[in-house]
Amino acid sequence: MIADEEAAPPPRIRVWDLPTRLFHWLLVILFAVQWWSGKAERIEIHVAAGLTLLGLIVFRLLWGLFGGSTARFSHFVRGPGAVIAYLRGRRGPAIGHNPIGGWSVILILLLLAVQIGLGLFASDEDYLDTGPLAHLVSFESARALAHNHEILFNILLGLAGLHVLAVLFYLLVRRDDRVMPMLGGTRTEVAGAEPLRPAPLWRFAGAVALAGGVVAAVLAL
Repeated sequence: MIADEEAAPPPRIRVWDLPTRLFHWLLVILFAVQWWSGKAERIEIHVAAGLTLLGLIVFRLLWGLFGGSTARFSHFVRGPGAVIAYLRGRRGPAIGHNPIGGWSVILILLLLAVQIGLGLFASDEDYLDTGPLAHLVSFESARALAHNHEILFNILLGLAGLHVLAVLFYLLVRRDDRVMPMLGGTRTEVAGAEPLRPAPLWRFAGAVALAGGVVAAVLAL
C-alpha cells in the first residue's frame, strides 16, 4: 500500500523558543565581531559590540530565570550525580541541554560576564582607546585589566573551538543534530520528553527592557 511505501516523517517536538535562539546566534555574530574589531583595532566597533554583548548576557540571565522551560537554568543545571549518570550512558528522556552542556553554558556565561566587565574598565597604552568605565580606575589598573581582557578572550576562543568540536561529535558520532533545532526550534520527538513550555510575551519584553536599562546605566556612569 502507498501508506506503507511512503513512511510518514517522524513527529517533531518544540525545543527552543525564539528568544533563546536569537540570543545564541547573536552571541555567535557578536563574538566574531569582537575578534575582528580587536585585531583591526576598531575600538569604536569593539566597544559597541561589547555593550551589546553586555545587554545580551543580562537578558540571558533573566531568561534563565523566567523564560521558556528549556531555557531556564532549573531545566538543565544538574548536580554531579546527573553528570556522572550521563557520562555512563544513562541519558533519559530529556531535550535541550544535557547535564554536561548545561554546565558549559554556565561557564561560558560566567566567563563572558567577566570578559565584558574587564573590557568596560580597560585602556590602551596611550589612554586613547578606553572602555566606557576606564575613567573610574587608575591608568595602571586599566592597563592590567586590558591585559587580563586579552588573556580571557583567548580562553573563550578555545572554549568556542571545543563547543564546535562537541557539536560535530554529536552530529557525526551520536547522530544527534544540535544545530538545526537551534535554527528552527524543533527536533525529532524524544519518547517521554516534555516539550518546550514557552514564556508569555510580556516576560520577553520585560527582560529586554531590563537588559537595556543595565546598558544605559553603565553608559551613564
